[in-house]
Amino acid sequence: MNSIASTLTSILSTENAVISWENLSPTQQHNIQQGIDPKSQPSCVIYPHSQAELAAVITTANSHQWRVLTWGSGSKINWGGLAENIDIIVSTEHINQLIEHAVGDLTVTVEAGMKFAQIQEILAKSGQTLALDPAAPELATIGGIVATADTGSLRQRYGGVRDQLLGITFIRADGEIAKAGGRVVKNVAGYDLMKLFTGAYGTLGIISQVTFRVYPIPESSGTVILTGKPEAISQAARTLHGSELTPTQADLLSNKLLTNLDLGTGIGLIARFQSISESVQEQSKRLLLIGEKLGLQGVIYSGNQEIDLWQQLPKQIYDHLTESTITCKIGVLPTAAVEILNYMEVGLIHISSGLGLVRLEKEEQILPLRSLCQANSGFLSVLSAPVEFKKRFDVWGYNGNALAVMRGIKEQFDGNFILSPGRFVGGI
Repeated sequence: MNSIASTLTSILSTENAVISWENLSPTQQHNIQQGIDPKSQPSCVIYPHSQAELAAVITTANSHQWRVLTWGSGSKINWGGLAENIDIIVSTEHINQLIEHAVGDLTVTVEAGMKFAQIQEILAKSGQTLALDPAAPELATIGGIVATADTGSLRQRYGGVRDQLLGITFIRADGEIAKAGGRVVKNVAGYDLMKLFTGAYGTLGIISQVTFRVYPIPESSGTVILTGKPEAISQAARTLHGSELTPTQADLLSNKLLTNLDLGTGIGLIARFQSISESVQEQSKRLLLIGEKLGLQGVIYSGNQEIDLWQQLPKQIYDHLTESTITCKIGVLPTAAVEILNYMEVGLIHISSGLGLVRLEKEEQILPLRSLCQANSGFLSVLSAPVEFKKRFDVWGYNGNALAVMRGIKEQFDGNFILSPGRFVGGI
């Protein structure tokens, strides 16, 4: 066992909590290598079993200036920039307890290593749900979802991860345990560190516990898909957005995405309504009528067929990967979404936020699409891509004027720059 692993083993009470790099399986090594610079070879992977143990590990790492990469299940370790010169990998896998589910207050507090699927099972017993739809929901941990600000189409009704967070506990770079927010819905005291940590990719601190607001599971659900010419789909999206209809999810779908799922031709508009049965039926009929007047084809999905459809949409982005596949997150003005969609093979864009996902098979497609997004007040950032590509490409493509501010914040929170260095914008 190497010296770093030996030092960390001495401060942890649990057996087999530290595994040297050479003792990892080839699969584990490969997965980790998707998120780190090839020049890095971590010394070991550490599995603390409590917040206190996690804090002790980070205290020791900071005193030795060991660089730390955090992961939960590893489902998003290949997102963002490549972490540089990593000495240790710290897993939150075993920090995974339910702390409190306040059913009447519609809140839940869990540790960061709990799987998203597990928390949904717990909430479902009380007829409640966490209104997020992250990538790889079976594997994704709560800490990873917050660290990458990962949610999808449900932001149409419920907002993003930042909008649903009520409280957060994290381990500072010096090993101290800190908190922000609380466990109640109305909590406005202090600086909003929750929003700062959401989407920071673990570069400011290590999330150990979170509190979310939760929602009742809707009584009924139905999904409408309209397909046809881009101009008509664009008009349908504008009409839907300006109407009294209240979809929980609403996206524009690219031509190839429609084709892959055998949903029709042209481009598509998909909208999901969830409420009491009568409301779902009425809203679905109204959207179908809007489409009919515009010459669009319309279909309603319900039951297991609808559930399967919403599961298949993100899988078209994340699961059909080859050695050269690149997945990206984009953002544009919603009014430009249909125009952008015409330049995407497999992709979708949310009609209200203008945020979307795209899967690209050729790296030469990225810069033209990024330029088009930026020309429409937006962005394109690379989530996952081959390591060799990330070594020579700016995955974030940030062209704003806040980089100095971000670096200043990083220095305040992590003066020794030990937490996930290189993963965030500007190599932070």
